[in-house]
Amino acid sequence: MIMSFLADFFRILLATLRDVTPILGLIVFFQLVVLRQSIPHLRRLILGGVYVVLGLALFLLGLEKALFPLGKTMALQLSDPAFLYGSAQAAPAAAHWLDYRWIYLFAAMTGFATAIAEPSLIAVAYKAHEVSGGAISQLGLRITVAAGVACGISLGTFRIVTGTPLHLYILAGYVLVIILTVFAPKSIVPLAYDSGGVSTSTVTVPLVAALGLGLASAVPGRSPALDGFGMIAFACLFPIITVLGYALFGQWAAGRKRKQMLRKESSNAV
Repeated sequence: MIMSFLADFFRILLATLRDVTPILGLIVFFQLVVLRQSIPHLRRLILGGVYVVLGLALFLLGLEKALFPLGKTMALQLSDPAFLYGSAQAAPAAAHWLDYRWIYLFAAMTGFATAIAEPSLIAVAYKAHEVSGGAISQLGLRITVAAGVACGISLGTFRIVTGTPLHLYILAGYVLVIILTVFAPKSIVPLAYDSGGVSTSTVTVPLVAALGLGLASAVPGRSPALDGFGMIAFACLFPIITVLGYALFGQWAAGRKRKQMLRKESSNAV
């Protein structure tokens, strides 16, 4: 068991070194040849590089050994006829989309939990709070983005179960994004678009991809190659909608409060 673990770790470590080497070579080339300056804090950079390579290798090993199998196993178990109907013999010839309600709930909770834990989203929320002078709440932005991911992943599982075309959802979603962009405060639009990208990173993508592939393998009539992919697109799209929608709601609430205060002041003046 230990030998197998070490063999897998060193295999992934060598692959990680191979992938990171071009990045290091590019940085060294620009520093020494283009800028013609020595590399500052060389010992600290080497130590940090070792940490990055080891961390990436351990993370990829964790994906291979835990997260991918976990997502696929949960999808298979929640869509098993024995779980849905009590026994495989009681399963109908054609399953109804409501039969997979536990899948939708699990997908929503998984999307919310993984998005909240995304390091890239935490970094963007911190910078947005810093640049806005505290006007944008870190926790508020993370919760809004995570709610969008939850809705997107849940809708993605619904698409897999029903077998409806992916492009219809994406077209309708981006039409809604364009409409919201027109009316949303201009200061929040770039952040909303970036939130769609940072919501799908190291934590979310492995679980969501495994969930989609496992569900497409378990639902009768679905193909993992055709139906299993596409859930990441939902996870990128819906945070844009929720952030823009939340900004519009905040703008409307602030305007309503301002009008109420003006009415109160005018009534007091009379």
